[in-house]
Amino acid sequence: MRVIAGTARSLPLKTVRGSGTRPTTDRIKETLFNIIAPEIPGCRFLDLFSGTGAIGIEALSRGAACAAFVEQDRNALQIIRQNLNFTHLTEHARVIAGDVIRTVVSMDGEKSFDVIFMDPPYENGLEKKVLEALRDNTIAGKDSLIIVEAAVETDFSYADELGFEITKDKNYGSNRHVFLKRHS
Repeated sequence: MRVIAGTARSLPLKTVRGSGTRPTTDRIKETLFNIIAPEIPGCRFLDLFSGTGAIGIEALSRGAACAAFVEQDRNALQIIRQNLNFTHLTEHARVIAGDVIRTVVSMDGEKSFDVIFMDPPYENGLEKKVLEALRDNTIAGKDSLIIVEAAVETDFSYADELGFEITKDKNYGSNRHVFLKRHS
């Protein structure tokens, strides 16, 4: 696993041992960032269920103004900090240790993020719980782009009733990226 582009291009990233995290492959990460490239320069980026921090680090490397990483696993938090140090991107990063949903709720009142990315454990319904927490939360502004990495069979039929519309759905075989925005 490596940084694909930007100031930290080609630098290898450490991964978390064991099966607790599922790092996004370089190929899928590159496709994702090709899609969202116009959104990244100068943006405020939020990486939920950060794992190794690879997605937020990619955003920082490509010019995001800042990135916040939310993760509860201690080993993953250590890896995120090591990867940020190694890529020299710590200065623009905020690492938050804790449960994602509780953290999102506690962040209400803060300035909105331009891009919110989440890669929760599959098939636990966590993406819906996070979207519920983001529904009336200031960190998800009217122009925020929310991206969910999920199993291909994950149901998002509830998005509309939560006030979000799916603007794009990109399948990769066994998983997908669902792009959402608030209803206008």
